[in-house]
Amino acid sequence: MKNKQHMPLFHVAKRASIKWYYAFLIRAAAILLALVAAGIITTVLTGLNPFKVFGALFTGAFGSKRKLWVLLRDIAVMLCIAIALTPAYKMRFWNIGGEGQVLIGALAAALTMILLGNVVPHAVLILIMTAASVLAGAVWGVIPALFKAKWNTNETLFTLMMNYVATQITAFFIIIFEVPKGAGQIGIINQSTNAGWFPALFGNQYLLTILIVLILTVMIFFYLKYSKHGYEISVVGESERTARYIGIKVERVIIRTMALSGAICGIAGLLLVGGINHTITTSLVGGRGFTAVMVAWLAKFNPFTMIATSFLIVFMQNGAGEISTAFGLNKAFSDIITGIILFFIIACEFFINYRIVWNRRERKEEM
Repeated sequence: MKNKQHMPLFHVAKRASIKWYYAFLIRAAAILLALVAAGIITTVLTGLNPFKVFGALFTGAFGSKRKLWVLLRDIAVMLCIAIALTPAYKMRFWNIGGEGQVLIGALAAALTMILLGNVVPHAVLILIMTAASVLAGAVWGVIPALFKAKWNTNETLFTLMMNYVATQITAFFIIIFEVPKGAGQIGIINQSTNAGWFPALFGNQYLLTILIVLILTVMIFFYLKYSKHGYEISVVGESERTARYIGIKVERVIIRTMALSGAICGIAGLLLVGGINHTITTSLVGGRGFTAVMVAWLAKFNPFTMIATSFLIVFMQNGAGEISTAFGLNKAFSDIITGIILFFIIACEFFINYRIVWNRRERKEEM
């Protein structure tokens, strides 16, 4: 009697490591395949020339000097939120509350502008706004951290819930300070005096915001890589048991790290209010708190690599809007193109972290 044993055609194995240029080639191939797939879908659904559609992406991002500065501004905001989430993620604390932490920091800045705009000098007002935003964001980050450290609650659900609480608190204060009454919005704050508005550097409104984020990026890189706190975060992320064994107080690290994460999110809120929008709405953050998770993950939590991933995401978002405008298509189509390209980019990470091993089929015979 013969027993046939069939081996699978292939199996998946985790890569021990991969050279940087192989990873680069895999990502480049993913982008090329994404463009081909997006081009085919564009032609099938709309009959448009895909090269003209892709050209609109670049026009939307780089088509004018203003569009270029808007691109850099949006990259800075996205990068700021991504580096804010990074310490928590390196600690394996899944902070999904970036949206709420940014919004609560923005609310603190806006309320400071409203209440103290005509009371204190401009420079002092900005300092108070900064302190208020940092404190508000830190508190919003510490609340779920305390519950995690003391009662081991699920941080993903807790931080997600805090987003909705922050939105409702913001809506409450918007109604209180709405201008005019019944409008349901605050409008531009201190428009006549510009109290609390970030000053323009070299004639550009967004340059200070961009520089602040670049400084924060460098600081977070060195904090995570070379400081004692950064070492403790890495150890806790690898194994809480090991961290406790070598004397690290895990609960303290969790609370301290989430305070830092929330504080930087608060700074992002400050930049949105003081440096960019000069108002507060419940949709001010615009989903960046969730998109920043993807930015940080694609960069493998390296703050400098996040500059590139932030550029990629924001370029796609800003450029996609031009597709709708130039070709009369609704925004859903531009979102389809963006989604296809992002899907390929995210999927290529599988081939960077894993490899496919092809098996030779063998037939074993037993009597």
